[in-house]
Amino acid sequence: MHVKDVMTRSVEIADPNTTMRDAAQKMRAGNIGALPVGENDRLIGMVTDRDIAVRGVAAGRSGGTTTVREVMSEHIYFCFEDDDVHQAASVMAEHQVHRLPVLNRDKRLVGIVALADLSRSGTDAVKRAVEGISEPSDQSRR
Repeated sequence: MHVKDVMTRSVEIADPNTTMRDAAQKMRAGNIGALPVGENDRLIGMVTDRDIAVRGVAAGRSGGTTTVREVMSEHIYFCFEDDDVHQAASVMAEHQVHRLPVLNRDKRLVGIVALADLSRSGTDAVKRAVEGISEPSDQSRR
């Protein structure tokens, strides 16, 4: 089964200059936990509810003035729409992420795939992803 068969196609993209508050409100309205961040037709990061909580709120930053750029995760892990769901699960496991932007072969954003999407694939892909995500990271071992 391919990623395109299970991914969510409608994806909200956050501008990097959006405030944390606006991004959080967009997440609440869409019942989502992450937004790809795009600038000049390129993905430049991902902002998650955890990024906002840990890098923003816990660090004492103002939700109304702190931008997504200041709290987002800059490294982007992704998969392609024609990848097998097991490939996506492997990327999630290796990098301990719960969601991946999905690109077409022209490197255009066409969707997002989450653990819940993998669970609907009817394969053991979600098991592989969860096992990798649940492993303690190098940082948590210190």
